[in-house]
Amino acid sequence: MPHIGLTVLVVRDYDEAIAFYVNALGFDLREDTALPDGKRWVVVAPPGAREGGLLLARADGEAEEARVGDQTGGRVGWFLNTDDFGRDHARMLAAGVVFEEEPRREAYGTVAVFRDLYGNRWDLIQLREQ
Repeated sequence: MPHIGLTVLVVRDYDEAIAFYVNALGFDLREDTALPDGKRWVVVAPPGAREGGLLLARADGEAEEARVGDQTGGRVGWFLNTDDFGRDHARMLAAGVVFEEEPRREAYGTVAVFRDLYGNRWDLIQLREQ
């Protein structure tokens, strides 16, 4: 069955992006393979994720560099689901992750918007049990 495998996230630097996603968000580094011309195939994903992940792609050229941190025009572009909002929110705060708001309860669950190291907006979200 078809599924979305990877989502590209354009970054300024491989190593600083790896440090943020692994250390601050708790993701696993799934792959870091050197490619020609100094490029790398870098994949990170939340622990336990069976499929998918983020392909961290270093910006190449002015057009891509201009999009770092604003890949979705200011909208929340990524949703980090959790099974324990309080635990992950506290861990991320302790790791220096910047949240734009206090956690709030919505009809669909508990959520708070945070920014990654480049300013991309994410939701940390615990969906309401059905």
